[in-house]
Amino acid sequence: MPGTQPQPLRPLALRKEGDDRLVIEWNDGHRSTYTWKHLRDHCPCASCREAHMQKPEPFHILKPSELVPLPPLAPVSITPVGYYAYKFAWNDGHETGLYTLENLRTLCQCPLCRTEEMRSHAR
Repeated sequence: MPGTQPQPLRPLALRKEGDDRLVIEWNDGHRSTYTWKHLRDHCPCASCREAHMQKPEPFHILKPSELVPLPPLAPVSITPVGYYAYKFAWNDGHETGLYTLENLRTLCQCPLCRTEEMRSHAR
C-alpha cells in the first residue's frame, strides 16, 4: 500500500517463563526468549563492554567472597525507559545497563533467531 509506514518495534508483553527465562511478545508477531544469563552476559553498559574486552588475568588471586556460591542469576526489576529501552537491575547488584528494544530483539534466543544467527556465521 502506498504511504503505509512500518510500525515501530514495540513489545506487547513481557513475562517470566520458569526460573531462568524472559519471554517478549512483539507487535510484529515474533516471540523472543532469553535466559537471564544470556542477558546479563550481554549487558550493554560501558563497564561491562570494557570488561569483556580485557584479557583474563591468569594470576588473579581469588577473594573469599569470590569463592562463595552465588544464588541463581536473576533480575530484581525490569523497568521501562521511555518507549525505547528497559533497565534491568540484577541480583548481583548491577543495574546500569539499558537494553534498547533493538538490542533485545538482536539478543533473541528463540529457535528461529538461533538458526538465522548460525547461517550468518557460516557465510
